[in-house]
Amino acid sequence: MYNSEAVWGKVTVRVGLVGTGYAAKLRAEALVNDERSHLVAIVGHEPENTAAFAKEYDTVALSSWQELVEREDIDLVVISTVNRDHGAIAKAALSQDKHVVVEYPLSVDAIEAEEVVALAKAKNKLLHVEHIELLGGVHQALKQHLEKIGSVFYVRYSTINPQNPAPRKWTYNHELFGFPLIGALSRLHRLTDLFGKVFTVNSHQRYWAIEPEYYQTCFSITQLCFTSGLLAQVVYGKGETIWQPERKFEVHGEKGGLIFDGNTGFFIQVGETTPIEVGTRRGLFVKDTTMVLDHLFNGTPLYVTPEESLYTLKVADAAKRAAETGLTIFMADTLDKSL
Repeated sequence: MYNSEAVWGKVTVRVGLVGTGYAAKLRAEALVNDERSHLVAIVGHEPENTAAFAKEYDTVALSSWQELVEREDIDLVVISTVNRDHGAIAKAALSQDKHVVVEYPLSVDAIEAEEVVALAKAKNKLLHVEHIELLGGVHQALKQHLEKIGSVFYVRYSTINPQNPAPRKWTYNHELFGFPLIGALSRLHRLTDLFGKVFTVNSHQRYWAIEPEYYQTCFSITQLCFTSGLLAQVVYGKGETIWQPERKFEVHGEKGGLIFDGNTGFFIQVGETTPIEVGTRRGLFVKDTTMVLDHLFNGTPLYVTPEESLYTLKVADAAKRAAETGLTIFMADTLDKSL
């Protein structure tokens, strides 16, 4: 991985941004408001949107990400585009000796993601996979109170989002978004960050669709058995045949429970329920960007490694194969094959 002891020796880091969506806008705002970075160029899918974005942030609009990664006046490439392209852009940028920041997932393909991590090490370049859920109020509150509930034996994490009509956009496209728990990798990464290694994976997945490329609804239930014996159930759904929204995280231990419903948290023991203060979800992209610049300029450690993100991606890939085959996937077998 990137040798953070060799801190950035220049006055500013020159950045190229791939994407013009919500995450890209937050990245652009963070970059232009930090004097240590200069947003050199932007590229997006739609020329009109790219031109408007470039004008808003006073930067250069390009026609392809290939052109962007080859520019000599760019030091860092930030990837905030459709999931399908993450791996290819990251690999190309690293091959051109750029540092890379990419929104999760690093790739929709675990093998490609492993190649990107290896390339970053070989090039001694920064590869940072954004996982801002780890910085958020719910996750920090969970970490703070986890010891209180003793040995954890069961976790249920459910994120369900009704949308009717479902938007015909990349997040509902099989190829562009990827398998649901790969595209929404944070649902698993919260768990691996808190509870460590996974032993087995089971998963069931269903789509409702009227055309091959786009779906109107997806729904999945995945069960993880951790090496500690902990059982975790992850429920993920979005679209038209979903009727009740839910964003709930339950952690059950032998001495109590932690329940987070939306941004409301409770610590539960026998005869007592205590509210938990949960921090805001706002400003996390700014915080992540600042930490990246701190790392480049000062060698400050980041909050997540690409290897940790890659491991979770392999768990998500195991869930995909479990859903496709109906079989239990053993993570030890998965990791042995990748060596």
